[in-house]
Amino acid sequence: MMKGSVLMYQVATVALLALACSLAFASDPSPLQDFCVAVDKYDSAVFVNGKFCKDPKDVKAEDFFFQGHLNVARDTSGKQGSNVTAVTVEQFPGLNTLGISLARIDFAPYGQNPPHTHPRATEVLFVLEGTLYVGFVTSNQADGKNLLFTKVLNAGDVFVFPVGLVHFQLNIGKSNAIAFAGLSSQNPGVITIADAVFGSEPPINPDVLTKAFQVDKNLVEYLQKLF
Repeated sequence: MMKGSVLMYQVATVALLALACSLAFASDPSPLQDFCVAVDKYDSAVFVNGKFCKDPKDVKAEDFFFQGHLNVARDTSGKQGSNVTAVTVEQFPGLNTLGISLARIDFAPYGQNPPHTHPRATEVLFVLEGTLYVGFVTSNQADGKNLLFTKVLNAGDVFVFPVGLVHFQLNIGKSNAIAFAGLSSQNPGVITIADAVFGSEPPINPDVLTKAFQVDKNLVEYLQKLF
């Protein structure tokens, strides 16, 4: 009788631990867009957290294929001297719900992919050609500082940028550079810091930026006009 009671106690303990673990790991699904406001009337809803799914019986092999000509160099004559060719769920519907996307990044000599962040994805970068100076900045630490981690990458090297952190890539070579990035979201999003701060619509009140950057208000207004 005692053995049976001990066994039942052990079974109950394991069951409670399993329940506790399941609750501890329970969470809402990660957002796949900037926001998704709830509505009560479904006929007025235009988005879900992600994309609506095609009926499985209508799916074809072509749905899992993307002919993006990622072997072709892109124009890098812009101000930053770089060009990002993104392949997210917007360009490749077969990525829906798979939690992955990619991009090709072309760099002119001394071109850069300026400081930016992906709010929904970790990025792993592979350098195919050239030499890149890359890095990311941490969130605010306990001492109030933000740590910078940098590395010079050559062809064949790989670097990872943790989700949500500000990062950048700069071509420090005299020739073109090419890199490919894998991202852990079908829609990673991108916030280019300078564009977001100085080029938002409508503009951020210059008084806010003047105090934040501790610079003259005329400089802030000049930068806002640039963007």
